[in-house]
Amino acid sequence: MLLRERDTPEGLLVSVCDADCLGETFEQGPVSLDVTEEFYGGDEAREADPETVVDSLTRATTANIVGERAVSVAIDAGLVDEERVLEVEGTLHAQLLWLR
Repeated sequence: MLLRERDTPEGLLVSVCDADCLGETFEQGPVSLDVTEEFYGGDEAREADPETVVDSLTRATTANIVGERAVSVAIDAGLVDEERVLEVEGTLHAQLLWLR
């Protein structure tokens, strides 16, 4: 999984995606999910194991998660409700927002 963290004025923004999703666009009806290098990749992105991803998501204010493995890690950790996960052209997508 690719993990990227950014400090913003609103808090920590985390993006996580399965490596094979990077650079892909998934479309289904009016919904389009663009997994761009600029948002999910770049020099600040790093390969991460499930434990590192969970730690980052726990510290995040906001997170975007794409791909079966990445979303499953968040679900298994109890951070994302499986009922709220979107499936776009067969690809899983979840957003996480902590109100602190």
